[in-house]
Amino acid sequence: MVNERPLTIYLNSQEIVTVMTIGDRPDELAVGYLLNQNMLRPDDRLTGIDYDDDLEVVVVRTERATNYEEKLKKKIRTSGCAVGTVFGDLMEKIEGVVLPGTEVHTAWLYALSKRINTTPSLYLEAGAIHGCVLCQGDRPLVYMEDVGRHNAVDKIAGWMFLNRVSADDKLFYTTGRLTSEMVIKTVQMGIPALVSRSGFTAWGVDLARQAGLTLIGRMKGKRFVVLAGEQRLVWDADPARVEDEDSRSRRKASVTEDA
Repeated sequence: MVNERPLTIYLNSQEIVTVMTIGDRPDELAVGYLLNQNMLRPDDRLTGIDYDDDLEVVVVRTERATNYEEKLKKKIRTSGCAVGTVFGDLMEKIEGVVLPGTEVHTAWLYALSKRINTTPSLYLEAGAIHGCVLCQGDRPLVYMEDVGRHNAVDKIAGWMFLNRVSADDKLFYTTGRLTSEMVIKTVQMGIPALVSRSGFTAWGVDLARQAGLTLIGRMKGKRFVVLAGEQRLVWDADPARVEDEDSRSRRKASVTEDA
């Protein structure tokens, strides 16, 4: 079974949130959460990240003085498992966004789907967890897992920030639903394409179309559905040459894909 534990995130001296997590990569999770809530800026200089395993606390410190007392009063409960929370002004950030016009090759999608869904992971082994993968072309760069998909995507955002990885030519893969929260966070990160083996919510699709995000769901074997940003797709693979998923892979993936 997957273990979960609380982690309280501070920004400088201010307590921001307590999240339920599997307990790995607290630095990336904290930084990514703060970035995706617009509490950290892309140009912020970090002076330290302090993690105390016994207290289950991580403190992100910046040169810039911060105070988000007013912002913390405006919370929105999300559809994410483990009870996700975003703050109201995050919804405003999707307006006026211009994402890179990077091409997305269907050959990449087929290769990534097969590689990701056959790579050993907690998701395939135990279920009850979500996985997110940052990809470049047909190559997975980093794989993050957690009990909530919002935590997994925050870990990747934090990893990108701490390693100064550009989002322009990247693709984001998730095992979870394509909800408004997932779309907003992907747009926040500047990634032009979001892919899942699961389905869509109507608001997620609307926001993706508004932001110009390529949104691809139900990616299983040789089949997928694209409901936004189809102009990025380059149809360079013959689906007839793509293998269907075997039944074992489908059974394991169905454990959490719609959670």
